[in-house]
Amino acid sequence: MAASPAEVIRPLRRVEYDQLVALGVFQDERIELLDGTIYQMSPIGVPHNFAVQELTELLILALHGRAKVRPQMSFAASELSEPEPDLTITPLVSWESEQANRALLVIEVAESSLAIDRGRKRRLYASCGVPEYWIVNLPERCIEVYTAPDGNAYGHVEKYEPGQAVRLGAFPDVEIRVSDVLK
Repeated sequence: MAASPAEVIRPLRRVEYDQLVALGVFQDERIELLDGTIYQMSPIGVPHNFAVQELTELLILALHGRAKVRPQMSFAASELSEPEPDLTITPLVSWESEQANRALLVIEVAESSLAIDRGRKRRLYASCGVPEYWIVNLPERCIEVYTAPDGNAYGHVEKYEPGQAVRLGAFPDVEIRVSDVLK
């Protein structure tokens, strides 16, 4: 049975979402726009905060003057999506007059959001050409590194555990020890 016109849902566009945010419509709400739909973001716990804090410090120190490190800021992934990754590494561009829309690396720290980060967000980041995507997987105590985007999938995935280190694809001289992030 075909859907009647009344049952068709029109996705919210990113520019419309940004206008609503600017008007204060979502004041004090933790939300993000994914595929034209507004989703509530998971609450943040202590292990999540720790991982974001450590990654932010390590990456700022390693990439100062070479790239922008953007913690928990909007990313203009597509016309219908504006996620707020835990960390985005972008080229040295001033994003003063627009949302960041290019990334060298996107990092999500996942606890209760693991299914979304492995599913919807992984497809989104691959489809907009993010060359490297990390999931700091708190329940399994590892960092999943996705590379080689092709369409809406990544062609390569590797898991790194405590005792190992991850090198950034765009900056192979930068190494993050998993044990520094997952205590």
